[in-house]
Amino acid sequence: MIPLVDVKAQYAPLIPQLQERLAQVLESGRFIFGPEVEAFERESAAFLGVAHAIGVANGTDALVLALEAMGIGRGDEVICPAFTFYASAESIARVGATPVFADIDPVSLNLDPEDVAARMTARTKAIMPVHLFGRPAPLDALASLGLPLIEDSAQAFGAAGVASKGVCSTFSFFPTKNLFALGDGGLVACSDDEVAERVRMLRFHGSRDKKTFELVGTNSRLDAIQAAALRVFLPHLNGWNRGRREGAARYAELGLGDVVELPLDEPGHVYHMYVVRSPDRARIAAALAEAGIASASYYVVPLHLQPAMRYLGYSAGSLPETERAAADNLALPLWGGIGAEVQEQVAAAVLAAAGVTAAS
Repeated sequence: MIPLVDVKAQYAPLIPQLQERLAQVLESGRFIFGPEVEAFERESAAFLGVAHAIGVANGTDALVLALEAMGIGRGDEVICPAFTFYASAESIARVGATPVFADIDPVSLNLDPEDVAARMTARTKAIMPVHLFGRPAPLDALASLGLPLIEDSAQAFGAAGVASKGVCSTFSFFPTKNLFALGDGGLVACSDDEVAERVRMLRFHGSRDKKTFELVGTNSRLDAIQAAALRVFLPHLNGWNRGRREGAARYAELGLGDVVELPLDEPGHVYHMYVVRSPDRARIAAALAEAGIASASYYVVPLHLQPAMRYLGYSAGSLPETERAAADNLALPLWGGIGAEVQEQVAAAVLAAAGVTAAS
């Protein structure tokens, strides 16, 4: 079976280094906060080019804490895409604000700035672009609309321009992400000192010192074991991302563009997933499964049509490009260091499904 993402292929050469680093954490007895978390926060802030990086328990908490730290809540609106993981809109609703869904650009699959502008009201307090599948969202165009940005960067650690325009940029370290942990983990990146301090307080019950509680916060901390693993992985991220880009280029060279619509390539795209589009998605997916090759379709019920979001009043046809992408997207296997022979097998199965013989 060829998996959709082979995480172990990336970390297997690093197991001895991981074992040594994790043994040091066990020896220290420091599992919550402590030097490993502090070091990872410094190193990730330097990597991202921001003043502050605050470790939290997961990517969803990172979004919620960013929204709360920016003072967004009941009565406010935040514009986001509906072609994304549920946590983007869920976090907005969790703080009492209203998600407002804008349509996507049909080529990039990221937020369409013109549609965002058309949906802004006096209640709109922020825009939440998602750097979908590792492709940077149009931050300059969105920032020009004059509202604060909260970048949902869960799928795009290392992508060009990420964390450059948002008041906050949030990350997930779920094990299939470009930069991954050995379990859950998240990060809020920020260059606003006041907002960063509020995130730090909110992640630990609204307290600075564990004695005085100034805010109603929560308990959302990146633990030392995950931070230690992330410190091992971070120096390899650029290489893994280069490997993903090389794999994306190889799929194009293998002729996939003759039978499916390939993802738009642009500088800085780090290909969290390699997502093609085809009206024959079901047939291609069935052919891949028959050949022992994993594939996946994402957000097949987009957020504006999810049961939990019915109260917002959207209906089928409200976001036509979003709904088209939901109906025809298909992710093919890709990871940092994927082998040419693996991709040749994938391409041959896709081409065969379309009645085309792979070039020898």
